[in-house]
Amino acid sequence: MAKRDYYEVLGVARTAGESEIKKAYRRVAMKYHPDRNPEDPDAEIKFKEATEAYEVLSDSGKRSAYDQFGHAAVDGSGGGFGAQGAGASFSDIFGDVFGDIFGGGRRGGPARGADLRYDLELSLEDAAQGTTARIRVPTLANCSTCDGSGARKGTAPILCGTCQGSGQIRRSQGFFAVQQTCPACRGRGRVISDPCEQCHGHGRVEESRTLSVKVPPGVDTGDRIRLAGEGQAGPNGGPAGDLYVQVVVKEHPIFQRDGADLYCEVPISFVDAALGGELEVPTLTGRVNLKIPPETQTGRLFRLRGKGIVPVRGGGPGDLLCRVVVETPVNLSAAQKELLHAFRDSLQGGGHSPRETSWFDAAKKFFEGFTR
Repeated sequence: MAKRDYYEVLGVARTAGESEIKKAYRRVAMKYHPDRNPEDPDAEIKFKEATEAYEVLSDSGKRSAYDQFGHAAVDGSGGGFGAQGAGASFSDIFGDVFGDIFGGGRRGGPARGADLRYDLELSLEDAAQGTTARIRVPTLANCSTCDGSGARKGTAPILCGTCQGSGQIRRSQGFFAVQQTCPACRGRGRVISDPCEQCHGHGRVEESRTLSVKVPPGVDTGDRIRLAGEGQAGPNGGPAGDLYVQVVVKEHPIFQRDGADLYCEVPISFVDAALGGELEVPTLTGRVNLKIPPETQTGRLFRLRGKGIVPVRGGGPGDLLCRVVVETPVNLSAAQKELLHAFRDSLQGGGHSPRETSWFDAAKKFFEGFTR
């Protein structure tokens, strides 16, 4: 049966770089590795096919020959496992690729703890001006009774006799070998014969920590604050990971934010829109007066410079943009309606509504097109 193109096997373009080829191989190998697909006979075939493709494309000399002459250039001299010999170790050939997937690079001993994420909800005011928030974070911490060793106080873990402290064992599969986590010590490299009563040999216990988070002014939804060493404690006494506080700014009843700028709608009466006036408008730093000129139309934007937000990454403050919305009066009395009827009659033919006149003129021409 004809071999598939190596680039097709890994799912990369012929122009792919070394790192892209390595990532592609990791992805395919993880999907079809025999240990992950014990009941699928085709998985081992695809896994070997991907390994053969990677062995050629990861070597610049073999890849150049393959690009020029195809499979004929590498069959029997570089492609597949034949060039390495039947007794070659899988982990020796590809340990750099699979060290962190199948455990080839792991060793028993301390390891860094997991990073944690905490979603912190803030008001727009706190996000703009900065604040100090107190948060409660559930995590895994080193057991204070055994100092993270997992062994009863006064005792210590002993070297694992199965893996000799490496945390790994090597098992043969056909003509190659795979390193796996030692089942006796579960990769720790040490065995605890007398476990700690507090943590039951795990070396870590669940606890909740209350932390103070200093939030700088100008943060926005999606910004992260890193608290180094406040994540989970590492296994076997390893260093703790980090805590990432993810900012979520709550919806505001008045303002909408766009970067450093703020937007708001300001309702005004049609009388103030027609005659003009002065309104008191709220900002994040206090009240300001907004002058409305006569004959203001709904939708007009008024810019209050410097009344927005100072970005967290520096730069000048944004602006507050107020959009005027002319509000139609409701719940009118009979007398008020009579006054409006009289007012409307007084406007007839006076050219007081230029937008209305131009719109109806355009509509009239549009409908005339249907009568021709």
